[in-house]
Amino acid sequence: MTTHRTTSTTCTAFEGHRLIASGELPAVALAVKEVIERGEQAPILVFDDATAAPVEFDLRGTAEEIVARLVRESSAAHSHNDASNDAEPDTPRGRGRPKLGVVAREVTLLPRHWDWLNAQPGGASVALRKLVETARATGEQRERKRAAQEAAYRFMTAVAGNLPDYEDATRALYASDQPRFEEKIAGWPEDVRAYALRLAGSAFEAHM
Repeated sequence: MTTHRTTSTTCTAFEGHRLIASGELPAVALAVKEVIERGEQAPILVFDDATAAPVEFDLRGTAEEIVARLVRESSAAHSHNDASNDAEPDTPRGRGRPKLGVVAREVTLLPRHWDWLNAQPGGASVALRKLVETARATGEQRERKRAAQEAAYRFMTAVAGNLPDYEDATRALYASDQPRFEEKIAGWPEDVRAYALRLAGSAFEAHM
């Protein structure tokens, strides 16, 4: 098997509806290997803790070889991410107050918009920055909510698709109805219920 790239350094493994292990990739990989070597019959699925995307381990060789392989892959992934983050930005910074990264750009607005901005505390520049930051925070919250819904749905579809009230639980998830979601999964196996709630956490954040 090959190892899928994960967006986090932790994952969770299930044998059917039973939790095998949750934590760092090497520890979970060794726990999965132990279960497989016991000859268990229930399907084994491993989920990335950030996205619930499937994770597959290369379990060939000894425990030391498996761990060393995962460490190498993780180091390579981090090196790639660091190189991407260190790349020079395409847009040069403007002159003046370089430590803050302030860039002067032309903004075209109607007169009434300028009148409103200039009347705000701190003037137009401060008001615009506040508006942008508020919009960014709102957008980031929406993205967290969407990502949590998708992660929980991905896990539920893979593990809980045949469990009672699965469809109702899915509808409650996308409706951001936490009480109903918890009600519909209350009868599920404990490990499945707990992980679904963990993944869905940000899906129920209150709007800002």
